[in-house]
Amino acid sequence: MTQHTRRETAHEITVRATDERLYQLIADVGDWPAIFPPSVHAEHLERGDKEERIRLWATVDGQVKHWTSRRTLDRVGRRIDFRQEVPSPPMAAMGGSWIIEPVGPRQCRVRLLHDFRAVGDAAALLDRIGRAVDANSRAELAALKRHAERGTGDDDTFLTFEDTVRLEGRLRDVYDFIDQAQHWADRLPHVTAVSLRDAGSGVQILAMDTLTKDGSPHATKSIRVCVPYERIVYKQTTLPPLMALHTGAWSFEEDGTGATVVTSRHTAVIETGAITRVLGEDATLPAARRFLREALGANSLATLRHAGAYAAARR
Repeated sequence: MTQHTRRETAHEITVRATDERLYQLIADVGDWPAIFPPSVHAEHLERGDKEERIRLWATVDGQVKHWTSRRTLDRVGRRIDFRQEVPSPPMAAMGGSWIIEPVGPRQCRVRLLHDFRAVGDAAALLDRIGRAVDANSRAELAALKRHAERGTGDDDTFLTFEDTVRLEGRLRDVYDFIDQAQHWADRLPHVTAVSLRDAGSGVQILAMDTLTKDGSPHATKSIRVCVPYERIVYKQTTLPPLMALHTGAWSFEEDGTGATVVTSRHTAVIETGAITRVLGEDATLPAARRFLREALGANSLATLRHAGAYAAARR
């Protein structure tokens, strides 16, 4: 009988937060890209009170992988079990659990367990998967702790907002303008250089050099997941100095009159150590929040204005 080597790992961290808050953060996969560094995009395929199917895109061992998992939710027991339906090679099987254990007033231990097998049962592949699981688990638990313990109000480093505009053009043309970012250096005045690589399965790798409102240059790199004529979601992997995290989404709808309604959504985490370096020695966290709201929103709205003109010319 063929023997299959199964490895197990366990990682844990102590977090100053309630078990209810931590459970909710782990259960709501739609917000994972804004919390966990490896996560690029996550969505529900089926959703119930105790069982669900989710689709995830994430960076694993330097590559963008995507898979579908089934999850069993135990809100009372503060436990979520997961199992990939069709693992991405070199994995032959992958599953595990999130377990939340209160250890004091507003303090919990979060355990992240994994079990996995490798294609062909190769020891080298098992070691490679183990290293990737270890790195991702450590990053995810540290990020969960930072997010759960972050401040509120004026001390909140987390910023999310959206802008919605109506454009006089067909949805297909508006979507194509955003999707075909390889042309942005010729079409957008704030973009000076661009590189777009198709990574397959709707995934794009986008690198850009852009100018801020004061003319300062900066380089960014993003992973984008494209659902044709519905939405494009992205996560920046190379960030401007003022942000520790930045995710975004473009969503497209027809309004019934031949025009297109586009919503641009941004979520960012402010890099507090860079505030005075970027904005001046008297700058504060609220000032950084206002600056990012204006700067990110202005760039997106400028892009949409050009997308609208592009689409209107093709009606």
